[in-house]
Amino acid sequence: MASWSGERCEGTSVRNPANDPGPTSYEAELRRHNEVLRRACGVQVDEHVLDIGCGAGETTREAARIARSGSALGVDVSARAIERARELAQAEGLGNVAFECADAQVHSFPQERFDLVTSRFGTMFFADPVAAFTNIGRALRPSGRLVMMVWQSHERNEWDVAIHHALETVDEKQGPDPFSLADPASVKQILTDAGFTDVNFTDVHEPVYYGHDVDAALAWISGFTCTSETLRRLDATAATRAIGRLREMLAAHSTDDGVWFDSRAWIVTAHRP
Repeated sequence: MASWSGERCEGTSVRNPANDPGPTSYEAELRRHNEVLRRACGVQVDEHVLDIGCGAGETTREAARIARSGSALGVDVSARAIERARELAQAEGLGNVAFECADAQVHSFPQERFDLVTSRFGTMFFADPVAAFTNIGRALRPSGRLVMMVWQSHERNEWDVAIHHALETVDEKQGPDPFSLADPASVKQILTDAGFTDVNFTDVHEPVYYGHDVDAALAWISGFTCTSETLRRLDATAATRAIGRLREMLAAHSTDDGVWFDSRAWIVTAHRP
């Protein structure tokens, strides 16, 4: 992942750590997506796995638990996330997992080391995606595979449409684009140019979870850059009205099981020749 002035690029949006105190978690938000990605990866007991944009390391630790005779390496640009990932791995007693604070676009990975490169919404923010995936590809062994999850277009993701509508910023873009890898034709060209083959796409239609009630969901989406930056630019009266609209929108999506939004993603798979 690229570094974006201290912002975290994850989940359903770019998040700002200064506005990330809510009771919801990234893992809870993407619980349904994580199950899909785990099945798609099909990690084997003796494989070596590289996890791009690993955050606090949930997917990396999952891979390590399965690859008992192999290993898992998680990388992320957030030093705070990597520190937390190491703490959680140590608490679980995982001896075959490691974490590095690194930018996958340019980091010097050991060449032909990994059987699988995976990413859960951690590859959409590369400044030069062809160069980034070329660099990542060098870390794969011949016939190694790439399995990553990325968002489909803005229009197919209810969470983004609803938030921007409530903020009255439907046509505005704040920060990096979480939908930069939404178009299959463009992504196939990027990966082909980066040296990958057998590029395929699988539709993922699962909801995202924003919290057990409206207050929790509002705290969570307040950490999104599109939310925090918009509210920061408004005067007090306009900001209060915008927060009111956000509450109404979240209430409309509240169920007995929490606040949920529809979403669409791709599982993108490819191989190194």
